[in-house]
Amino acid sequence: MTVRTLILLRHAKAADPDDYATDIERPLSPRGRRDASAAGTWLHSEGLVPDAVLCSTAVRTRETLQELGLETVPVVFEQRIYHGPAPDTLDLVRQTDADVSTLLVIGHNPTLSVLSDLLAPDELPDNGLATAGIAVHRFGGTWRDLDRAALSAQHTARG
Repeated sequence: MTVRTLILLRHAKAADPDDYATDIERPLSPRGRRDASAAGTWLHSEGLVPDAVLCSTAVRTRETLQELGLETVPVVFEQRIYHGPAPDTLDLVRQTDADVSTLLVIGHNPTLSVLSDLLAPDELPDNGLATAGIAVHRFGGTWRDLDRAALSAQHTARG
């Protein structure tokens, strides 16, 4: 049975929302750039280099991705990650190609924290993923089977 790894990464710290006309336009703050870079260093040190990335269309998620050092990894920018609730994001994950063993999803709260909790209940702190926080879920089976496979998911978190 193939082991799959799903990495959920909440975008790093964003600039003050009052400075931007719309939420989707908010870039990373200087701290956010440093934190995103540190998240990339951690992913590489743990051997968690994804085969593919699903990323929200928001500026801050795109900038988080830029800081990770994953220039050669294929990326799909998906508006549904910005707008959607956790079940919609899970549906996107379940559509991942079978040849992808490790998938990174870069998105927002509460969606990613709720999704992580669906996959591994009670593993995250009560306040969910912090900015630049990472939850790693490993499971056997296919991406399509993730909801059933999640019952035996192994979970680790950073930040």
